[in-house]
This record gives sequence, C-alpha cells and structure tokens, in this order.
Amino acid sequence: MDREAIARALTERGIHASAQRLAIADYVLATKDHPSADRVFEVVRSRTPAISRATVYNTLNLLVREGLLRQLVLSEGRVVFDPHVEPHHHFIDDATGTIHDVPWDALEVRHVGELRGVDVREYQVVLRGTRRRPR
Repeated sequence: MDREAIARALTERGIHASAQRLAIADYVLATKDHPSADRVFEVVRSRTPAISRATVYNTLNLLVREGLLRQLVLSEGRVVFDPHVEPHHHFIDDATGTIHDVPWDALEVRHVGELRGVDVREYQVVLRGTRRRPR
C-alpha cells in the first residue's frame, strides 16, 4: 500500500490521518514482518523523532479496531501486529524467531464446525520448527 492509499484507508474509516498516524501506518501496513509495538516504535521513531510510545500504541490499537491490522499472540508474552488481515496461518522459525505467513490453502483443517460446546469465530494454525536451507 502506498502512502496515498494508506491515507485514503484511514480516512474511509473515519480516522484522522495525522502525520504521526500516517508514519505509523506507512510502516506497519506495508511491512512483510510481524513487528511488535516496540519494533514499530523503533522504526517509526528513526523516521519521525518526535513520536511518542503512547501514540504508537494507541494508533496500533486503533488500526486493529478498524480492521486494518491484526494483533496476534503467537507465543506467551509476545504480541505482534500483522498487516495481512485475510485468513492465513503462521510458521515460527525456532532458530530465528521469524514469523512467516503460510497461505490458508496450504493446510487442511477439518471438522472445526463440529466441535461441541464452542462457537468458533476464527482459527489459524501456528507451526513451529526450523526452515530448511534451499539446496
């Protein structure tokens, strides 16, 4: 998403596209990574030194509420943000901690609707292991 499309997406959702919000959204909605709030703060602050940690956290939460970003807890105590809001799964590399998207259709999860006593709103599979080096 380019900066103009990001500004338009914010405005369409009734979000005031301030310079600080645009700086945050510009990074987090365009990244292929799954950054933590602290990482977002580090990156955005290097580009916009006057930004506060509170502004970053508040903007991230706003983007999640408005459906532009997903908040994920993929391991205990580690919250990350994912700009890829369409259904997909994740692979976490044990060696590096890097989170990779796995296409929804790459895995078959069956019988979710048949679970008793629960109403499943959404689900995803989180795979953990190590990436093989290409030969």
